[in-house]
Amino acid sequence: MTPIDVLAHARALLLDFDGPVCSVFAGIPATTVADQLRDVLADGGHADLPEEVAMSADPFDVFRYAATLGNEEARYTEAAFTAHEVEAISSASPTESAHDLIRAWHASGRSLAIVSNNSTPAINAYLDLYDLRRSVDFVAGRTSPDATLLKPNSALLDQAIGALGVDRRESVFIGDSVSDIQAARAAEVRSIGYANKIGKQKHLRAAKADAITASLVGLAAVCR
Repeated sequence: MTPIDVLAHARALLLDFDGPVCSVFAGIPATTVADQLRDVLADGGHADLPEEVAMSADPFDVFRYAATLGNEEARYTEAAFTAHEVEAISSASPTESAHDLIRAWHASGRSLAIVSNNSTPAINAYLDLYDLRRSVDFVAGRTSPDATLLKPNSALLDQAIGALGVDRRESVFIGDSVSDIQAARAAEVRSIGYANKIGKQKHLRAAKADAITASLVGLAAVCR
């Protein structure tokens, strides 16, 4: 099945944020944010980190580890993470054709939500920056220090589907990670894997995405 086939039969479009909509850390590298979160943990007395956390370039790895240390650690690490994400929005790089897809889908009269492990304040800041808020019906982003609610858990997708009031069988989620596809399968939602980097197509296919695309160019035309 092609991405166009999947979209043609959908009444609701769910979009991951970092990747399908923009590159959040294009201007502020993710590894810099991960380092800053490690500094937050160190200030709280947690300098001796497992090697995989100490060496990771992914701030989500640091945040998920912080959540295992206790509620207080999770709260202050999540708050710092959100602040860094919001700061990064001014230098985030829009994904080619993503804005066209969002606006075209909205103009078609169908529902659209952003569903992301990124924080809701950061997502809203981006939508305001590019005047996209009127084209997005709902944002299901990170709003708490509870890391278990993030994808691959289906909680955020379930929240978006409930808010939109649509049938999950008529919804499609575009995401660029294996955890996105896993969350879509858990939510019983069709998925399009966005293989925006070399090697991703293989992993997204193995995760059983319903379709895969290397570009969003041309998808907006399906909505018109």
